[in-house]
Amino acid sequence: MKILGGLVLPTDGEISIYGETSEEGLAGARSRMSFMIETPYAKENLTARENLEKLRIMKGIPNKNRVEEVLEIVGLSDTGKKVVKNFSLGMRQRLGIAIALMTKPEIMVLDEPINGLDPEGIVEIRNLLLKLNKEEHITILISSHILTELSLLCTDYIFIHHGKLIQSVSAENLRRICKEYYHIHTDNDAKALVILQEKGFAGQVEVEEDGSIRLYEGLENVTKISKALYDGGVIPVTLHMVEANLEKYYMDMVGEQNVESDEGVKLSNKKR
Repeated sequence: MKILGGLVLPTDGEISIYGETSEEGLAGARSRMSFMIETPYAKENLTARENLEKLRIMKGIPNKNRVEEVLEIVGLSDTGKKVVKNFSLGMRQRLGIAIALMTKPEIMVLDEPINGLDPEGIVEIRNLLLKLNKEEHITILISSHILTELSLLCTDYIFIHHGKLIQSVSAENLRRICKEYYHIHTDNDAKALVILQEKGFAGQVEVEEDGSIRLYEGLENVTKISKALYDGGVIPVTLHMVEANLEKYYMDMVGEQNVESDEGVKLSNKKR
């Protein structure tokens, strides 16, 4: 994110923003974006309004009403003469977002915008970001380790582990992956699949690579499912609920990456 914002130079490779890769092109592309990385910067002895007015002048923004517009958007228009050093953490985060909004960006890049906030503050920031996306039509790129909160916000996910992209997935696909399901493994999985399909579960059944079955429907009545398999001449070996969620999905991916990394190290050592 710091490289995207021009705060850190890349040591290798290149970046492309809006198709631009040259220094001049990247500078132009960044003018269409705004960034809030780490702690939002503001003068502690100034009010929210004074901080934004100072920024408006520095940025050469001609619209004198922009400060009031932004304060209204982030819910800080009633802070009056209260200076930033007396702001709560949630108010500071909203001020940081207000600063990022001043230039009417097409894209906002936010680093941990809810980090350290209490539950009420998290809800406020979440609602604000949804409002900015829907009403101001701003695309928002968020970095966060609070995965349960991201599941209430995001339309697309990119998972990164040790600087490496390990997965990119849409919210729609992720919701399917993270649904609760019964994992069914029998002495004849192919026949079990036919039985479940005959019982009306065809649209809610997926087959794993090993032939075992995921069942996303009828989860409230495992006895009925088990009986249907027995009556069909199939013996369940395993039949248990899997409570999947975004955090478990991420940890499973990270676990796989760590195993692959360990195997790579062992192979490298053997070659030596």
